[in-house]
Amino acid sequence: MDLQPENRLSRVNRRVKDGFHTRFNAFRRSQEYNLETFRQQPLQEISGAFGDLGTLLPILIAYTADHEYREPAIDLSSTLVFTGIFNIINGLIFGIPLPVQPMKAIAAVALSGYFNKEEVASAGLFVAAVVGFLSVTRLLEWFNRRIPVPVVKGIQVGVGLTLIIYGGGVFVKPEQFQDEYPALASLLRVFTVAGLLGSTTFQRVPYALILLLLGFLFAIPNLIDHSTAPSVWQPHAWLPSTYEFSKGVDAGLGQIPLTVLNSIIAVCALSADLLPNRPTPSTSAIGFSVAAMNLLSCWFGSMPVCHGSGGLAAQYRFGARSGASIIFLGLIKFLLGLFFGRFTKQVFRSIPNSILGIMVIAAGIELANVGESLNTTGAKDLAKAEDPLNTSSQDQNGTEQGHHQNLTSEQRKRRWTTMLVTVGGILAFKNDAIGFIAGMLWHWSYLLHDRYISWRSQREGAIRLGDDSPPR
Repeated sequence: MDLQPENRLSRVNRRVKDGFHTRFNAFRRSQEYNLETFRQQPLQEISGAFGDLGTLLPILIAYTADHEYREPAIDLSSTLVFTGIFNIINGLIFGIPLPVQPMKAIAAVALSGYFNKEEVASAGLFVAAVVGFLSVTRLLEWFNRRIPVPVVKGIQVGVGLTLIIYGGGVFVKPEQFQDEYPALASLLRVFTVAGLLGSTTFQRVPYALILLLLGFLFAIPNLIDHSTAPSVWQPHAWLPSTYEFSKGVDAGLGQIPLTVLNSIIAVCALSADLLPNRPTPSTSAIGFSVAAMNLLSCWFGSMPVCHGSGGLAAQYRFGARSGASIIFLGLIKFLLGLFFGRFTKQVFRSIPNSILGIMVIAAGIELANVGESLNTTGAKDLAKAEDPLNTSSQDQNGTEQGHHQNLTSEQRKRRWTTMLVTVGGILAFKNDAIGFIAGMLWHWSYLLHDRYISWRSQREGAIRLGDDSPPR
């Protein structure tokens, strides 16, 4: 009797020790992978580190712009310091180029509604609380298991095409120097397009790093005209009032489906597609990361952030293959925010639109390209299926499973159409949630059709059996 509590306690201690050793070994393997990858291809890792600046900088610049109706909606130095720290931590823990990007739905509402720092912080804190709850309760894992692969692929392709459209809009915007040097502006556009096309052949050329250095050269004249002295970061907390928090909740409601679908579920799926040799983060782990980042930083005027599949695709497209790339980026961000916040603001505003636009376009192409594997063993549900009888099957969600060669033409058509409906919903309504709902409804319509056909066949079979029964 007395030994039972001790045995129970020893089992608990053993599980704790086993869990600690498992996590420690995984952490150690991530660092070994980061160091080895950076040693083998340092320029590619550094280039990939800056791959998602095309999606980050336009929103960051808009957030920090001085406006007659309000002060800047975020504190740039705080944003750089905190996102730099988060880049470093994520690179160490996950060992993949996991980006730290702005929450775009919140940014759209905040910029159009002239939000102040307290209101922006409230939106980020609200989304963090919801995502944290979904992660703690494992509802994210449950949700992820029940979304069919064609819908996930549709979200990735839809977001990728959205990035291409957005990048094209940024690319054709007039440059600051276009009136004075029109030929230079045209030459820069030709160079960026030629560089992007050439990067598909010369993949070891650090294209994003070259673009960043080129953008910095164009920023030099503006820096000379607006010289600023180094400024040490002075953290300050902003506490929202009840009214400000209510406005933040309204802005955060539209961000929740975008964060769950694109920043968590799509990121995990894309990580498995692009980096199959690395452990894929769980949806709960990514959810915890999103929640922790915002709960820690938004109080200090930092921009609400998440992990985006577009950012991961961009960093991969420009050479990043490990967490070393974003650790390097995090160090740069941290130092800039700590000592050169005002200087960095001038640099960001001076980078030409054609450079930012082409980087966004490249990210969109890489992200949309994952749709190609929908009906191949590159798809998660097809690669994991183990069917010794070589027959296709369906999981509990009705998602077709089986090896690629076992998919019928009808199954391929269904999967392709479901993905296209998801993409169409995202592009037509400019909303990931609507695209997700459209894809799920289309997927469920196929399941309903199959059940109706099965029910009718059983009913007709029963009627025929009754007709064939011998008379009494």
